[in-house]
Amino acid sequence: MALLAAMLVAAAPAAARDPGRWILTGYSSVSNSYWQGVSSPPGARSVFFSGLSQGLYRTAPSLAERAALDPAIPPAVAAAEGHNHVGDISWQRAGGGRVLLPLECFTPGAPNGGNTCGTGSIGVADPATLAFRYYVKLDPAEIAKAMWVESSPDGRLLWTSSGSDLLAYRAADVTAARAAPAGAPLRSVRRLAGAVPPSGVTGAAFVRGRLLLAGARGTTYQVWSVDPRRGTRRLELELPRVQGEAEGLHAMRLMNGELHWLIAPLAVEPTFPPSVALLHFTRARGRPGLRLSARATAAQTKRPRISIRVTRRGRPVAGAVVTLADAGRRTDRGGRVTLMPRLAVPGNYAAVARRGGLRGITKRFRLGFDDPPR
Repeated sequence: MALLAAMLVAAAPAAARDPGRWILTGYSSVSNSYWQGVSSPPGARSVFFSGLSQGLYRTAPSLAERAALDPAIPPAVAAAEGHNHVGDISWQRAGGGRVLLPLECFTPGAPNGGNTCGTGSIGVADPATLAFRYYVKLDPAEIAKAMWVESSPDGRLLWTSSGSDLLAYRAADVTAARAAPAGAPLRSVRRLAGAVPPSGVTGAAFVRGRLLLAGARGTTYQVWSVDPRRGTRRLELELPRVQGEAEGLHAMRLMNGELHWLIAPLAVEPTFPPSVALLHFTRARGRPGLRLSARATAAQTKRPRISIRVTRRGRPVAGAVVTLADAGRRTDRGGRVTLMPRLAVPGNYAAVARRGGLRGITKRFRLGFDDPPR
């Protein structure tokens, strides 16, 4: 019985349930080249993506592509270090702005889990041109690969993980003066032992001082948040029975969301088809209590029209704020509003209404696809 109890306690994290802190408002179907990571500067004036394995891309807030560089890893770096993979990226204000690229060696099917070099680095790219500036190596005695990197809100620390531990490096040490191959590898300045969640880490983002870590355990996809001072964690959200591959995570206000998670379509029947999906989540502010009825016209265009009515116990709700994708307006006296989002990429989006501490949400509408669903 004691052994059984211990087994049940050990299994508890995997049996967690969504705590209701976040609401999935929809997802944008972006390029499959945006497979790995996502980041942006404050205000989301630009959005950066990494993938399939070595590319770096910049889009407008609408997710329309503005620049691309593939491979973003220079041949000389690949030859010297073996790095052939960019993970979940981060943006930092230092030096007038820079994109941080976690670098590793990954060859599917190769020994050592595909890690062919056993080292990790942080590359630095120009946010305007996407050109690679330099890279610094991380001490292989502490970390065998860099799969993700996330800057702390104050810009002083760069977080990543090694095994079950979270590691932090001084951002001030990631400079051209410390650049590899001549510069000595960086040592971490903080370690949170055992802080990596049971679902692992495929991407990270800071929200209100907590480090959110995305990952998956089988088909259960989870985001946990960690207190970077103590290493304690809590479950933020859970998506059950997902078919795909969990990837990067980022916090920004974009497309009716505050938190965004890349899910790659690595499945026979992906849960969020047809391409890489950028899932949009908003905080679950207020309590359920508004009822929304909605109808979409011109749904196959990039300028669809969604007519929505908001009611409460059968009565119209005036002044409710209704949002969908990049559009938002208040309802009139009859509780009605029409939204016409401008879509650069197709997706599946729900309308969210809020008024007086109450909220409501519609089903997701398939918008902007010029072909019928299969």
